[in-house]
Amino acid sequence: MVTIDTFRAALAELAAGVNIVTTQLDGERRGITATAVTSVCAEPATILACTNMNTGTYAMIRDAGVFAVNILGGDDRAVAETFAGRGGVTGDARFETGHWRHGDALGLPVLAGATSLECEVAEIVTSGTHAVIFGHVKGASIQGIAPLVYHAGGFRGLTDMKLAS
Repeated sequence: MVTIDTFRAALAELAAGVNIVTTQLDGERRGITATAVTSVCAEPATILACTNMNTGTYAMIRDAGVFAVNILGGDDRAVAETFAGRGGVTGDARFETGHWRHGDALGLPVLAGATSLECEVAEIVTSGTHAVIFGHVKGASIQGIAPLVYHAGGFRGLTDMKLAS
């Protein structure tokens, strides 16, 4: 059986896009940095995001039935750090980092300048400490970002990946 340290070291070799998964309920917002986000299918438009079930963000997504995925660009490292829990900022106070607005489709917290997908929860599957949350995409804002990735323990921008206008 593989040790936790070996497992983490192996996955540190896997470059992954950096996202902020957000939600809101009764005027409160929550969000976390997540790299475990991917597309599932185009019809219906569905994505998935994995979150630790011990977070307030997971509990609020479960209760609200909605979430947004904000795909970060290379200039969003400070936001990624804050929502990853670095610096000890928690809860709604995390939204003091970055410029946040209400999404057009569901009114969820979306980061200005990030590509965002607003979703309704379709299904939640649990495995170990985490939940896999499937969401039907109800709205998208596409920004043509140069992506921020996480690799070998750090955030890295891919400025050469800027999309053509």
